[in-house]
Amino acid sequence: GTVMNAIAAGLPELVGGSADLDPATKTYLKGGGDFQAESFAGRNIHFGVREHAMAAAMNGIALHGGLLPFSATFFNFVDYLKPALRLGCINKIRSIYVFTHDSVFLGEDGPTHQPVEQLAMLRATPNCQVVRPADALETLEAWKLAIQPATGPWALILSRQKVPFLGARDAAVDKGGYILVDSDGTPDIILIATGSEVSLAVDAAQILAGKGTKTRVVSLPCWSLFEAQDQAYRDRVLPPDVKARVSIEAGATMGWSHYVGDRGIAIGIDHFGTSAPAPAIAKEYGFTPEHVAGVAAGLLSSV
Repeated sequence: GTVMNAIAAGLPELVGGSADLDPATKTYLKGGGDFQAESFAGRNIHFGVREHAMAAAMNGIALHGGLLPFSATFFNFVDYLKPALRLGCINKIRSIYVFTHDSVFLGEDGPTHQPVEQLAMLRATPNCQVVRPADALETLEAWKLAIQPATGPWALILSRQKVPFLGARDAAVDKGGYILVDSDGTPDIILIATGSEVSLAVDAAQILAGKGTKTRVVSLPCWSLFEAQDQAYRDRVLPPDVKARVSIEAGATMGWSHYVGDRGIAIGIDHFGTSAPAPAIAKEYGFTPEHVAGVAAGLLSSV
């Protein structure tokens, strides 16, 4: 919400709204007014609980020209709007989708609201740029990409729970992935993560480092942008000779074998979630620094 409002101040063509979820998605443009039947000047559109119609309207607004539309809803509800989003991807429509509450860590709402397979689905959709930022800085960089002329659709996948700021750095979201934490010399193992799990990887790396394991942490917010980089850059981030790799993402593991290889391990969730507080879910499903470090240590002993 902070990033959006800062951008909106200098980008008057940015208009949009949510599927009746502004308080939860934080996507209301402050001072922008409301689009109404008797007044078209407002920048905030109240789409109501009708995700498919919202995405279809976004397509129309974008194709008409002159405006950059965005919409927002919980990530699990991408299923409701997928047909319109797919048409937007076919036509390479310049639009921005803000999908919040991006994992099982939204907690007690349970499996009906907890996305598991949605990331894999969107990543498999041609022309859809999917970015799952790790913190405020990566979110800013993602928005800077999404508002560029003649690009889209973009899907920004954001968490509900608070995540730590990972420090001032060159957050190379434009390259799709980058080295966040590194060790001296060639790493023994590489931890790769997206979104809220990046901070988890950083914590696990500290545990491993304390045991003398040289660990690299790679943030990989956008697969498609990373694949668009030249081979030299990709090999610099993920050296082919380092076979010990662990990915951490609170979603389906489909696709991660491309990055961890046949000797690596993908920590994910290949089943539906459950209704419980987020910390309890993290412990039950193995999304703790101690568990990740243990998996990595076990992998190192077998590679």
